[in-house]
Amino acid sequence: MYVKKLPLGQLKTNCYIISKENKCLIFDPGGEPEKVINYLARNKLTPIAILLTHAHFDHIGAVEQLRERFSIDVYLHEAEKEWLSNPKLNTSALFLGEQNKIQVSKPDKLIKTGYCQIDYFKFEIVHTPGHTPGSVTFIFHKYKFIISGDILFKKGLGKTSSKDSSFKQLITSIFQQIYTLGDEFTVYPGHGTNTTIGFEKKYNPITLRYTN
Repeated sequence: MYVKKLPLGQLKTNCYIISKENKCLIFDPGGEPEKVINYLARNKLTPIAILLTHAHFDHIGAVEQLRERFSIDVYLHEAEKEWLSNPKLNTSALFLGEQNKIQVSKPDKLIKTGYCQIDYFKFEIVHTPGHTPGSVTFIFHKYKFIISGDILFKKGLGKTSSKDSSFKQLITSIFQQIYTLGDEFTVYPGHGTNTTIGFEKKYNPITLRYTN
């Protein structure tokens, strides 16, 4: 299993390409689809699905181009199934303006929590609301890493300033769904550098306030 990080789009959102042999999964392609396409071509990889941690504009900017190019399904949590096609909900109308707003076709598959297997790839999906109502975290138990989207960053958390977010839910998600994993798990976040669960337990200034 190999993890490739590609920071994409205006906000340099981390897109992750998880590959095994000649197949791969694409997580959160936030923009610049040509960079993803070129990486896949150079490494002779065949994508088999696009999975989204949530549906904010900076995580979905290249979804439509990649879905059409490779004829693959897009997976998203049911709570945000209308967001891809709604620029107000995915916040592209607010941050990018009407001329650059993002409207993407609805997801092909609605994410179900629990264990999931797509071809070679087996992982667990847990619902981690807070940043958005449909935020999910993908856990690769065998390889000791998670893809956390905008839930947990190195020494930080996702924003909870919008009407669709909840700081209380975010803290609950982190302590009940993420911090219960082993300290050795690598965290691949939606922005910035990688971290580990053990590091965040010790040094994340926000979650430390809630540690007894």
